[in-house]
Amino acid sequence: MLELRPNCERCDRDLPPESPDARICTYECTFCAGCVEGPLGGVCPNCGGNFDRRPVRPADALLRDPASTVRVHAEA
Repeated sequence: MLELRPNCERCDRDLPPESPDARICTYECTFCAGCVEGPLGGVCPNCGGNFDRRPVRPADALLRDPASTVRVHAEA
């Protein structure tokens, strides 16, 4: 199950579970659309993979399986 990490690893922008701007790679590295389409050029800086839009977990499913609250942020 996806962790649904709460922020962009590059700019630390909040990415709540329902955000349509969250992008993930195959290892679930999480970035915002702005960073992926801009500075990252569509390539994950951690693994070299590509990104896809992170699925949105329905609200009732979030009650059973909540999103992660652990923030990951790379220091610039």
